[in-house]
Amino acid sequence: MKTAIHTIALLLAATTGLARADEVGDILKAADQFRVGSENMQVETEITTFAKDGSKEKERNYLVFSQVNHQSLVLMKSPAEKGQKVLMLGDDFWMLLPGSQRPLRITPMQKLLGDASIGDVATMSWAQDYTGKIIGEEKCDDKACVHLSLNAVRKSVAYQRIEVWLGKSKHEPIKADLYVQSEKLAKQARFVFDKPQAPTAVTEMFLLDQLSSHKETRVRYLGRKQKTVPEQWLNPMFLAKNPSLE
Repeated sequence: MKTAIHTIALLLAATTGLARADEVGDILKAADQFRVGSENMQVETEITTFAKDGSKEKERNYLVFSQVNHQSLVLMKSPAEKGQKVLMLGDDFWMLLPGSQRPLRITPMQKLLGDASIGDVATMSWAQDYTGKIIGEEKCDDKACVHLSLNAVRKSVAYQRIEVWLGKSKHEPIKADLYVQSEKLAKQARFVFDKPQAPTAVTEMFLLDQLSSHKETRVRYLGRKQKTVPEQWLNPMFLAKNPSLE
């Protein structure tokens, strides 16, 4: 009964354009549950790039610790990048390289592999980073979706505007158009779930570049579990002086 009332309220809000900010926030929190789970998570991530003919080009593995208050640590696990780390603290990003005790300032748009940027992997919460409005109800192929238009509340996020389509009843993310600060469409994302008929979690995200290469990048989430990292792991100088966290 509660779900039915919520759905009716959502549809009325979508129709009249009067959805309140807290309603949009609740919808985005539901979408984030499918994408990242709860706060303080460890996510094993695999990124693969594909050429235009569909053949696999490169593959890399990352261990992402997503923590509260816009804090993330990315450990690069593939042999070609082993020992490298990326730290995100709010609006500040650093790259830490093996053999160097000097953290390097970077931006969230710098690439990890293919069309997956650091921001795609390290900044994960739509509910915390965006506000917006409900545009209305639309069809996503044969599925009923709710279309939201989101604007960033922080300058450091990878995308300043996101047009996103969520499932009408559970608010699972179906697809998204990602715009950079210049208002250009940078990427189109689509999401794959563990159980297509009764989804509980996003298992893959496909990113199609719209600016240059027009290649496709697959971000696979191989495992998620709750983990709170030691406080010193979120200090760039500690990481520079302690390259091994094992």
